[in-house]
Amino acid sequence: MRRSRVTTVSLLAALALGACTNAKDVLEPSAITPPAASAQSSATPQGTSTTATTPTMTAPAPSTATATTAPAKPATPAQTAALARTRLQVAPIVGASVDAAAPLTAELQARAKQRGLTLVGSTDQTATHVLKGYFSTMSEGKDTTVIYVWDIYDPSGNRLHRINGQQKAPSVGSGEGWPAVAPATMQAIADQTIDQFAAWLGSGGAG
Repeated sequence: MRRSRVTTVSLLAALALGACTNAKDVLEPSAITPPAASAQSSATPQGTSTTATTPTMTAPAPSTATATTAPAKPATPAQTAALARTRLQVAPIVGASVDAAAPLTAELQARAKQRGLTLVGSTDQTATHVLKGYFSTMSEGKDTTVIYVWDIYDPSGNRLHRINGQQKAPSVGSGEGWPAVAPATMQAIADQTIDQFAAWLGSGGAG
């Protein structure tokens, strides 16, 4: 089904404000083993990072540019210190199929390890931050765009920050929606997410 940009933005807002809990559409990093090496993406990450001062958001316009995912930039001293004392818990992913979420969560683990960031399981009581992700797709011709929103909370449930964006890449197969999303697209989103989380921490987000 084709979706207009207006419909997509409305869907994003609904996802961000009311997370569904369907077990077949979620996956958390503690459920899988990370790959030996990070895979590269065929599309340029389009994520943006904003301070969480309002519950509303507007997704950025999709880009048609394609490129491989760049290696993580060296961390600044502030980022290194903040990452070392941070224990991040990733909540089950909302909106994405299990097949699409698997490469995302695996790459979140791999990129976090590369950055020196510790990810903890859902039952770990030592988490300093909780990351909740909301996902949807939009098909345009032969391309499929993944739209995502990440909200960062403290252990008490107070929202501290938001990361959101779009990742556009050629579809795989002949279908639409999640079956058409290549693993590299989700891996690129994971890389971008961890990098932006690290940048936010380094700017004082760790509190």
